[in-house]
Amino acid sequence: MTWQRFVQEAPELAAAVEARFRSAIHHVLATVRVDGSPRVSGTEVDFRDDGGLALGSMAGARKAEDLLRDPRFALHAHPGDGSMAGGDAKLAGRAVEVEHGGEHHLFQLEIGEAVLTSLHPDGDRLVIETWRPGQPVTRVERT
Repeated sequence: MTWQRFVQEAPELAAAVEARFRSAIHHVLATVRVDGSPRVSGTEVDFRDDGGLALGSMAGARKAEDLLRDPRFALHAHPGDGSMAGGDAKLAGRAVEVEHGGEHHLFQLEIGEAVLTSLHPDGDRLVIETWRPGQPVTRVERT
């Protein structure tokens, strides 16, 4: 469920998803509030030298409190200019705290699902590619 496993199992899709996340600094993180409703926050991600994917948070931030209580997350890459040129990338899974330095938290992201939605080169349909650990990439085209 690590980023590295995603890269190993679906290298082409992982490269496209990574490119989308690297194309902007700020992304949208969804966490689960105490009452079960979603909370949306801005965040940055870090592709680590060890092959992991991580995000940080200031100590006491609501998103950190949410993730410490319920590690489920959804992460949506910055949509860019809206042209779908690079696709629309989403990740979902669990965030595991790996460091707490008093003023900050560092969470390693365990990937349970990766989705890239893009416009077909013909421009007449959407292409939705999905990966889940241990499964082949699925591809659906919708007009």
